[in-house]
Amino acid sequence: MNAIAQLKKDITPEGQDYETVREVIELITEEYRDQPSLEMLADRLGQSPTQLQKTFTRWAGLSPKAFLQAVTLDHAKRLLRKEDLPLLETSFEVGLSGPSRLHDLFVTHEAMSPGEWKARGSGLVMRYAFHISPFGLALIMVTDRGLAGLAFSDSGNEKACFADMTCRWPNAEFIEDPHATAPYAARIFERSNWTSDQPLRVVLIGSDFQLRVWESLLKIPMGRAVTYSDIARDIGQPTAMRAVGAAVGRNPISFVVPCHRALGKNGQLTGYHWGLTRKRAMLGWESGDT
Repeated sequence: MNAIAQLKKDITPEGQDYETVREVIELITEEYRDQPSLEMLADRLGQSPTQLQKTFTRWAGLSPKAFLQAVTLDHAKRLLRKEDLPLLETSFEVGLSGPSRLHDLFVTHEAMSPGEWKARGSGLVMRYAFHISPFGLALIMVTDRGLAGLAFSDSGNEKACFADMTCRWPNAEFIEDPHATAPYAARIFERSNWTSDQPLRVVLIGSDFQLRVWESLLKIPMGRAVTYSDIARDIGQPTAMRAVGAAVGRNPISFVVPCHRALGKNGQLTGYHWGLTRKRAMLGWESGDT
């Protein structure tokens, strides 16, 4: 890959930040109407309010209060109706010069041919490893053409996560190689490495319809969101919302191809292949840099 960044430290400094965030998100989801205070959340987690404050500031650059606001339905609705959201069909023209791209990942992508996709990975070598990320364990899978897979797992579910990803390309050869994947982990999850002069190379492997949906997702800037019907219109099939939803769910490169920024018509988070708690976490984390 172009990037030469290496992991200098664990992405989550003490290894438990995402676990804390996950528990908080689950608590506020269950007790949303009560609007739990920082003191209440800290008590439920067996931490002091100061500890919880430091965790969120380290993890997302946000206070717990600001983070809780960022994962509410009202915030999701605001993402959908931001007046400065470029139309999907024009956002590539805005490109790197647009202010909404200032803190984005800077991705360049290519698609494998229909023949390569139909071969279901035959002749393809994928190198993989699990890495610590802000959203739990990240399974990163790369080919000599770039990043091909990014999935997430909670501790103890690594085998199921790996099986989920490898079944997409059953004829490929998979080689565990953390040295090959570590630069990608650093490039994706360390914001200081998000630079336009070293774009993240991504290779998309899917059907023609899936590719069009995933390419549409790549147009959504950080700090924005679109609906499934927006995506359907963007790819020229305005009545195909259900098929669009299925394609979004099959996105093999989570977070980088930002399927977490696709919401229901009224701002509902709807489904997410790696769990709604993780989707809320991603939207909240991104709010700390927009």
